[in-house]
Amino acid sequence: MIIHQFLITNLKTIPFRRTYSPVFSNVHSVSQIRQRCVSNTAVNEAEKIVGYPTSFLSLRWLLNDEVANIALHLRKLIGTNHPLLSTARELILSKQTPRWGLIVLLVSKAGGLNREFSKMDCDVTAGILHSQRVLSEITEMIRTSNIIHKSILNVSSKDENLDDLNFGNKLSLLTGDYLLSTSFKELAGLKCHEVNDLISTCLRDLVEAEFIEPRDEQSRPLPNKPSSCGDIIIPNHFEEDVLKVSDALGNAKAEWTLRHLLDGASLLAKCCQGTLMLAEHPESFQRIGYLLGRNMALAWQAHNDILTFKHNETGPFSLICAPVLFHLQQYPTYYEEIMEEVQNDSVDYEKIRDVVRSGTGLQKTMDLQQELTQNALDVLEEFPVTDARLALKNIINSMRICLP
Repeated sequence: MIIHQFLITNLKTIPFRRTYSPVFSNVHSVSQIRQRCVSNTAVNEAEKIVGYPTSFLSLRWLLNDEVANIALHLRKLIGTNHPLLSTARELILSKQTPRWGLIVLLVSKAGGLNREFSKMDCDVTAGILHSQRVLSEITEMIRTSNIIHKSILNVSSKDENLDDLNFGNKLSLLTGDYLLSTSFKELAGLKCHEVNDLISTCLRDLVEAEFIEPRDEQSRPLPNKPSSCGDIIIPNHFEEDVLKVSDALGNAKAEWTLRHLLDGASLLAKCCQGTLMLAEHPESFQRIGYLLGRNMALAWQAHNDILTFKHNETGPFSLICAPVLFHLQQYPTYYEEIMEEVQNDSVDYEKIRDVVRSGTGLQKTMDLQQELTQNALDVLEEFPVTDARLALKNIINSMRICLP
């Protein structure tokens, strides 16, 4: 608890700078604040059900001196505008996004146990296995390590504060590596070869997402040139199959789905599948867990993409968000204008916002988000009626509040 309070205190003293983050968006409007309150309520109720606060700092194997050291080093980056600062602040202090570890815990509790396990293997108070709790922590830490790795900058010898930026990059790299290595150490400790193989494919997916072109000078993803081909369905990959990238690029819905599936959604999907595997459920039910995790992750990403274009939101955003991709699909000639601005390092995000709002891209994203949300609710019906299932339903429905 001392380290917990130490890190919170240090991060609150770090001034917040608005920098582009592919994971979080800042929310200012009344309706969005109301939406955040509804989401927080759903998450708080869910945590009561599993009996376990799943915030970044509550993870038992992170409460050590390494975390305190990270906080001390972060303070050295004040004034450098390194994105690790805003990333760390959002990870620790923001409650805007449900913790994926919490989702895995709820799926564990909703699915129940398929056979009698020894009392040594079970967390009697929560009604789940100790191994399922560990897997929920692994889920959160792999995701967190990926987010921190994304804050690495491509620095130039001409950059101001070059030494400080390089220091920030080293801190991003080593912090992400520490979390990732600890995650897979814990994963090996589960002594379940099938789950180990399954979760290892998530790391492969995360890495593959980083090699999808094109990208700007900071290695941020850029949209592919729109194609005129029809709809392409991105299949469900329950096992270790590799998703084919080339066929989807240029198709708005398929490219968006593929990029975000590789860049995180498959992690939640396969961890939900893996936690049911630990409870020795049949393969058919494990796949239900995969579908629930996949649809929830993609629905929340679409939700965040919508918030980027709502009300008074300003500042940079991801150019592969769904509204932009759908707009480019409808108006392909606008693609060259965006790419020219990227090459000249003069992207006018406010202009892009206005242009996208004037088209149908935002509405198509809302339709996509509703589709994914409904898919998640439909899959959820396959679970037994429990408090955990109700909590998952409330979290899913909380994504829909801000939509007309």
